[in-house]
Amino acid sequence: MYFRENGNLINQPMDIHYVYILTNKNHTTLYIGRLKQRLVQHKNNSLKKFTGKYNVNKLVYFETTKYLNNSIKRERQLKKWNREWKINLINSLNPDWKDLSEYI
Repeated sequence: MYFRENGNLINQPMDIHYVYILTNKNHTTLYIGRLKQRLVQHKNNSLKKFTGKYNVNKLVYFETTKYLNNSIKRERQLKKWNREWKINLINSLNPDWKDLSEYI
């Protein structure tokens, strides 16, 4: 994103907002979340809630947007989907269910 400062164009990095799907090693549990810093917490199992309890720390799907409100809407939409739709979404971009953490 560019903006003008003192008549000069300045390149300003945009915030990127993430919506992601995590799973466990057996792919039996799916978790949908948003925000990059939370993803780091999930990967490190530093959250002792749902994801920590079920060892959900493998990133199998993510989307990005530059608008926070779009990420909130998409997260809510995906959470309403049934399991089969979520699996089809993952398979459409990551059929081997590889851990995509290195791409974030």
